[in-house]
Amino acid sequence: MDVNFRKIDIDLYDEDVLLDSELYETDARDPAQALSDVRQKAAAVRGSLSKGDIVGALTLVLEDSPYGPTLEEAKNLNLQTLVSILNSTKATEIPGVVKALSTDAQDTLMKYLYKGMALPGWGDVSGSVLLGWHEKLTEAAGTGCIVRAMTDRRIV
Repeated sequence: MDVNFRKIDIDLYDEDVLLDSELYETDARDPAQALSDVRQKAAAVRGSLSKGDIVGALTLVLEDSPYGPTLEEAKNLNLQTLVSILNSTKATEIPGVVKALSTDAQDTLMKYLYKGMALPGWGDVSGSVLLGWHEKLTEAAGTGCIVRAMTDRRIV
């Protein structure tokens, strides 16, 4: 049986190939600038957490999040910062915090929750914490938040 036909890249012959870069606008920042921005945010988040301002800390992390294939280091640092916020929040405070976020921030939080669940054993990621946040976020934002997070091509 000849299996050479499986080695042919048929997309080379198709004019209507849709590339990932055509599905969304890429992050305009270069990797060094994005990493610098995320480090500044992480310092501001630590300040907000020391004051007990969880909503402010989450808003800082979730606004203007790095996305795209070239910003992996910045994306990982942003995830670490977010996980530190999630781990330091009491379970009784989660519903109020989630309801105080904007719809876009809730969608971005859902993306980060799924990213954290996809990385078992990474850093301080705890499955029970992520699932607790997922439950409260779904209760507050509805299933539309899940659909928007799953279909958005801007992967955090």
